[in-house]
Amino acid sequence: MDRLMQQKEATRPAAALVTGAHAPVMRIKSEDLLQQQREVEIDHHGRIYRLRLTQLNKLILTA
Repeated sequence: MDRLMQQKEATRPAAALVTGAHAPVMRIKSEDLLQQQREVEIDHHGRIYRLRLTQLNKLILTA
């Protein structure tokens, strides 16, 4: 990777990732989403999904 690309990578905001098409993607910390809970429910078009934090500190999303 050339030096200019390395500088761009280092200065990119932590809240945005860049995909192959250079479209920004929002990043949310799991701590902010879970807010000290082990499970949250997400309503997606009327269907409820559960995002759970496991004992091994992994995330599981189920419908």
